[in-house]
Amino acid sequence: MSKGYFSATEKKIQQVISEKGRVLDGFKNLDPLFDKMSRARVVMLGEASHGTHEYYTWRTYITKKLITDYGFNFIGVEGDWPDCYAVNRYIKHKEGAGSSAEAVLRGYDRWPTWMWANWEITGLTEWLHQYNKGKSWPNQAGFYGLDVYSLWDSLTAVRQYLAANDPEALHQAEKAFRCFAPYKDDETSYAYAAQVVPQRCQQEVVHLLQQFQREKDGRGDDAEERFAAEQNALVTVNAEKYYRTMIGGGAASWNVRDSHMAETLERLMQLHGPDSKAIVWEHNTHIGDARATSMSDEGMYNIGELARKQYGKGDVFLLGFGSYAGSVMAATSWGAPQQVMEVPEARENSWEYHLHAAGGNRLLLSDDLRESVLAEKRLGHRAIGVVYRPQYEKFGNYVATLVPERYDGFIFLDQTKALHPLHGEAHNQKMPETYPFGV
Repeated sequence: MSKGYFSATEKKIQQVISEKGRVLDGFKNLDPLFDKMSRARVVMLGEASHGTHEYYTWRTYITKKLITDYGFNFIGVEGDWPDCYAVNRYIKHKEGAGSSAEAVLRGYDRWPTWMWANWEITGLTEWLHQYNKGKSWPNQAGFYGLDVYSLWDSLTAVRQYLAANDPEALHQAEKAFRCFAPYKDDETSYAYAAQVVPQRCQQEVVHLLQQFQREKDGRGDDAEERFAAEQNALVTVNAEKYYRTMIGGGAASWNVRDSHMAETLERLMQLHGPDSKAIVWEHNTHIGDARATSMSDEGMYNIGELARKQYGKGDVFLLGFGSYAGSVMAATSWGAPQQVMEVPEARENSWEYHLHAAGGNRLLLSDDLRESVLAEKRLGHRAIGVVYRPQYEKFGNYVATLVPERYDGFIFLDQTKALHPLHGEAHNQKMPETYPFGV
């Protein structure tokens, strides 16, 4: 709760927020935001957790409008390529792609399942399915995973693709398959093995990718399927590198992951043509420019920073999200069961604390803030991951941030609640009464 008295600097921060921030009333008053987003080729939509209902519903509303009103072509998310491509096939009405969004999304079985197997994404998926009905490849909206974790699933997908389409090329996939087979159920065990024998399976996956790259791309719908197979080969290369570097700690494995996501985004932009436009859904720690945070001090960069460098700052719009208090879906340790947790009031003198003290729900545009105290002072900015321990959050869940440089815009929602997963016990797995959440 706000302490009731503030230093001169704190008062200046809250005055800037009150004067420059636009009060939010549901999804109204967003014209200035869309005016700026419409000029970008890449719009990145963040989140301060991986388990908050409102972050998903707000991003859904924004995404629909960007697709329908401004011609954006696809969504790239912080998810695995194979699972997300199954969603892409469903929303594009491809043969054998599944009977419903819920059925397809229940296929997300890698922990943390709730990130994408939830009712909020189910609603968006059904909308995309309806939007694409009757449209052909260039005019259909896509849904793709940008992440690097799916080493085994991607390797399996490559093997299946080659068996069906190019049996003569299957030999290299089988070599990689055999090399990784001992680590099928736990890719992190490969990381430990690679410490003993460096580059243990590296050549196998590199040769597999090179095999794809030597062949010519197809066209039309077949080109997308061919692209998906090559992308799975690329995932195996970068996943091998990711797991090999993760044991060393530090920034290396983080940077491998975000470099892969940026590379995947660029490949998707090329697939969709020179005038393509992309929407990216990832955590604030990925989409908010790392150079404006303490992450950069530790040698980390992210997809938001890389996109600004790749496409130019004027062609990229980074929108952060945050809240003051409420609940969230998360787990107490890696691989632990999901549960609804309380999100305590933000710690004193944090970004969220000042937003709350200044009056609650706000839209802020960075162009309005760059001549203010917010451009001079780093503030702690809350970041909740899939692993969360609320009792300890004030010691480690805040990233020092120059807000106007990290983002181009920010949406603050004072009170938020946990999302609705399809798997597990939380929320009893039942369709929420308010589904599809009025967006």
